[in-house]
Amino acid sequence: MGERETWTTDEFGASHEGAVGVLLADGTVPAPVLFDTGSGGGGQSVAQWSVYDGRITRGPRAAALRAVCSCGWTGTEHTLDWDAIGEQELAEAGAGMADACLMDWDAHTTEVEASAVALPEAVTSLLTQLEEEIEKLTKTSPLAALRAARRLEVTAVRLGYWPARDAISETTPDQPAAALGLNENSARALLARFGRFSPYL
Repeated sequence: MGERETWTTDEFGASHEGAVGVLLADGTVPAPVLFDTGSGGGGQSVAQWSVYDGRITRGPRAAALRAVCSCGWTGTEHTLDWDAIGEQELAEAGAGMADACLMDWDAHTTEVEASAVALPEAVTSLLTQLEEEIEKLTKTSPLAALRAARRLEVTAVRLGYWPARDAISETTPDQPAAALGLNENSARALLARFGRFSPYL
């Protein structure tokens, strides 16, 4: 996988890492483009959408852009009009399409969040209120806000222990992943962290 700009959310992390994907005219996904760095190390592998402009020293010409996600989801294809692009740099001419891909991925993560196990309104309200109170405290006493955040961290570790233990013993591997909006590896790692056991057991 070549280097490219990616997006994540705080809650879902690498389980739903998004990016702008490229499609060629035949519908295939191009390989990363290798840029020779001149250091004899083989060069830099890049898959950033803007390098696929069809120029001799760059990648093949992209026909369309679409949002992609590490979970396998793909978004709507946004066709590039090369007659309109002309001699413009693709990074500039295709910026609007790339922004549309980001919005598509945002909609995808919203759907993931909606499909995760629902929290009671009382819990959601308390968490929101606590976040707001700590943000207000930051303006008057950053150290007090830091202590509050630390207390919250300690509380989370303590409260997460038995739910993680129960979940690992009472559910199949795919159930925590679906409930938390994560892939199975990330869900198991989360359960292991809170339940204090090795994820490799």
